[in-house]
Amino acid sequence: MIAAMLTTMLKEEKQSMRALRAAKTLFFLVSMAVSFLVFSAPVLLLLADALLPAALLSASLSPHSSLSLSLLSSYRFPLSLVDIPLLSLARSALIILVYSLCDGPRLSRGPYLGITTFCSLASLVFLSVKASYFFNSTAAAASPAFSDSSTACKRAIEVALFVCSAALAVGHTVVAYRISCRERRKLLVYKIDIEAVSCCVKKWIPQ
Repeated sequence: MIAAMLTTMLKEEKQSMRALRAAKTLFFLVSMAVSFLVFSAPVLLLLADALLPAALLSASLSPHSSLSLSLLSSYRFPLSLVDIPLLSLARSALIILVYSLCDGPRLSRGPYLGITTFCSLASLVFLSVKASYFFNSTAAAASPAFSDSSTACKRAIEVALFVCSAALAVGHTVVAYRISCRERRKLLVYKIDIEAVSCCVKKWIPQ
């Protein structure tokens, strides 16, 4: 009887240890994934900014149309949406160029945060003006008698295109600000370490 109870207790203890080990492994994997996403947030955001608007524009086109140079040749500011993916692509290219050229001090309080903020604000202003012209023009040209589910779906994709580009523009500024804060903390710790070493050297080495 006692042996059976001891065996049952040992089995339960082994099961609890396995569950605890599995929970620790899962927590480690989640922490690693979150750290990877935080570290690679600028690159992932730039990829999303370059790909998502183009994908939404392609989804908003008719089945017989495609992304090509013909869209640029027939470009009209109030009615065309091809400039939104081009804006996102140019914004991403400029930000990744500045990010790759900046080191720690310039990432903390230099051109990276300033240029990213300027690009985001300029994009938001452009999108606001573009949205007012585009939706007013398309609303005036559309006829309620011929509105159907496909038209409503197309309009929803067009709205999503504007919202996505604006959200990505704001996301660039948020990521740049977080990187700036992180680099400032690194520089502060580095400065404190240098000052501590200098004080120790002056204290122990006679003049």
